[in-house]
Amino acid sequence: MAASKPVEAAVVAAAAPGSGSGVGGGGTSGPGTGGLPRWQLALAVGAPLLLGAGAMYLWSRQRRRREAGGRGDASGLKRNSERKTPEGRASPAPGSGHPEGAHLEMNSLDRAQAAKNKGNKYFKAGKYEQAIQCYTEAISLCPNEKNVDLSTFYQNRAAAFEQLQKWKEVAQDCTKAVELNPKYVKALFRRAKAHEKLDNKKECLEDVTAVCILEGFQNQQSMLLADKVLKLLGKEKAKEKYKNREPLMPSPQFIKSYFSSFTDDIISQPMLKGEKSDEDKDKEGEALEVKENSGYLKAKQYMEEENYDKIISECSKEIDAQGKYMAEALLLRATFYLLIGNANAAKPDLDKVISLKEANVKLQANALIKRGSMYMQQQQPLLSTQDFNMAADIDPQNADVYHHRGQLKILLDQVEEAVADFDECIRLRPESALAQAQKCFALYRQAYTGNNSSQIQAAMKGFEEVIKKFPRCAEGYALYAQALTDQQQFGKADEMYDKCIDLEPDNATTYVHKGLLQLQWKQDLDRGLELISKAIEIDNKCDFAYETMGTIEVQRGNMEKAIDMFNKAINLAKSEMEMAHLYSLCDAAHAQTEVAKKYGLKPPTL
Repeated sequence: MAASKPVEAAVVAAAAPGSGSGVGGGGTSGPGTGGLPRWQLALAVGAPLLLGAGAMYLWSRQRRRREAGGRGDASGLKRNSERKTPEGRASPAPGSGHPEGAHLEMNSLDRAQAAKNKGNKYFKAGKYEQAIQCYTEAISLCPNEKNVDLSTFYQNRAAAFEQLQKWKEVAQDCTKAVELNPKYVKALFRRAKAHEKLDNKKECLEDVTAVCILEGFQNQQSMLLADKVLKLLGKEKAKEKYKNREPLMPSPQFIKSYFSSFTDDIISQPMLKGEKSDEDKDKEGEALEVKENSGYLKAKQYMEEENYDKIISECSKEIDAQGKYMAEALLLRATFYLLIGNANAAKPDLDKVISLKEANVKLQANALIKRGSMYMQQQQPLLSTQDFNMAADIDPQNADVYHHRGQLKILLDQVEEAVADFDECIRLRPESALAQAQKCFALYRQAYTGNNSSQIQAAMKGFEEVIKKFPRCAEGYALYAQALTDQQQFGKADEMYDKCIDLEPDNATTYVHKGLLQLQWKQDLDRGLELISKAIEIDNKCDFAYETMGTIEVQRGNMEKAIDMFNKAINLAKSEMEMAHLYSLCDAAHAQTEVAKKYGLKPPTL
């Protein structure tokens, strides 16, 4: 299955507790399904460096996060107006609500309530300094044992300080209110906003997490603040971590899957006869020795041996010597820089290949495809589109250009243009099973988004035709399985994933998707975790498996295990954006842990 897990899945979303009926799998947000309840973060559209079927997978992953059901979906939350007025329970009528014999206490509380009511009038008139004086009087008059009333007075004074943008005072008064009434939602939320203004992101996140749990994840305003602070925290941590990270080579299966998504890629083709010595031609199954003293040819030999760690250094030898394979060496080195997540090192090499007048046009087109994908990852869609269009101009018969540009168009929600590109790819390479499967998925996505049942049926029929015509194309079964899951045809989806595993038993992502399907379909947590654990066993560098495992552990309430899984995924992230997303997941789990300790608040679990 080519490229099921994009190198730089550029979506950010943070796991959050919720009450969905199950845990969603690949494309699990069909009508009536539960999905993974998540805090819905801003969607950062990205493009797959690992092209193949990466865009299709990424779209499903984005949609799961956008449409995740349960309490993590901000799109369906109550749209409360912003909390600006002073809050607190209604003041009792003087002399009411107090037991006989409590006359002195009643009088002091009544005087405090009267001061509060006067402060509310000043507040509504925009006279915040006078309101603060009245709330201060109410605080001084209120009996110490009247915790609820006293917390209200502190909260109201904090509201007045907020209008004056005195954030430190807001936080201090809200803290007093929460100490007196630990589950006081309004005080917690106001303190969260104050911490945001004071740039105390960690404290802000903890407070807004408590608010979300107390409100049952039903208030859009608090959810959006959680989204915002998680996104900022993730970006900050990823920026620092990524620049100091050690380059990490992906698994051999991942690399082979990546290269299999190209058909007109010179650097990934087997060594030509002229590049091997006569003796080597007779050594079938043995390591080859290249005929020339060439760093590039040596790198190609290492590729065939799956000795990937030596490729960059051998390419550098060819480049430094300005050998006859310099353009090829630049492109191969850039490709492996991208694979290890070093886009800064890859770009100069790609630029040189594109600008070399003597370079083979196939090399230049391939470099443009890869640079375009890199730009999309960096959220520069205009530059990305320009590179893909340039590739089509200089090499109009290159099927790879249309194949990968089609995926770009899907990510940009330009489905009709994507289908046109897939059609052109198929015209140039009728045997391209992957392009035909992806075209079906693009048509399905368009029909699903538009809720067009007849078009959905036509797309599903198209999948059947593709897998019948190309029974060895694992990606066809995988994409069909995602569509079947959307349509709640779980049994058939499971069969399709089994077909994938039969064809590609070492593809870890298939096991993850099948595991998620068990959770949504049968709520079989043990079987789901068993399959995801199998994915990690097959490929211990599969960050998608660790991320998914961590998200499930959040749903189970196992925050310590979840944080461990997210940290493993962070160390494997191949782009700064992917790392930022994973830090958001981890920070959300940390915040829930702290809230549980401080307030005894725990969300519902699986």
